[in-house]
Amino acid sequence: VQLAESGGALVQAGGSLRLSCAASGFTSDDYAIAWFRQAPGKEREGISCISTSEGITDLADAMKGRFTISNDIAKSTVYLQMDSLALEDTAVYYCAAAPVCGMVAAWYAWWGQGTQVTVSS
Repeated sequence: VQLAESGGALVQAGGSLRLSCAASGFTSDDYAIAWFRQAPGKEREGISCISTSEGITDLADAMKGRFTISNDIAKSTVYLQMDSLALEDTAVYYCAAAPVCGMVAAWYAWWGQGTQVTVSS
C-alpha cells in the first residue's frame, strides 16, 4: 500500500487549499482514508475520514464548516478541501489508510509522507 499526499503550499490567512491523497496497492475497494495533521510541538490531530466504498465520512468538530473530504473512486484519490484557512492550520498534513473510518491515529497502518501547509498573515 502506498499513499502520496500533494497540494500543500504557503497560503494567506482566509485562503483555500485542496490536498490530494493518491492511494495504490489495495487489494480491495473497501478501506478508509483519513487526514491528520501535526503542528510543531503538538500531537497528531485527526481531521476527517472517508470510507471509500460507502462514502461515509466523519469530520472533527473543529473543522466543520471549513474542511470537506471527498473521494474520486476512479482515480483512487481522496481530497481535503480547506477553506477560510487560519494561522493555526499551519501543520504537516498526512493521509492514512485503515479498514474502517475513524480519527484514531493508532487504527491506521499505512501513512503518506506528509505535505506542508503554511498559513501566513
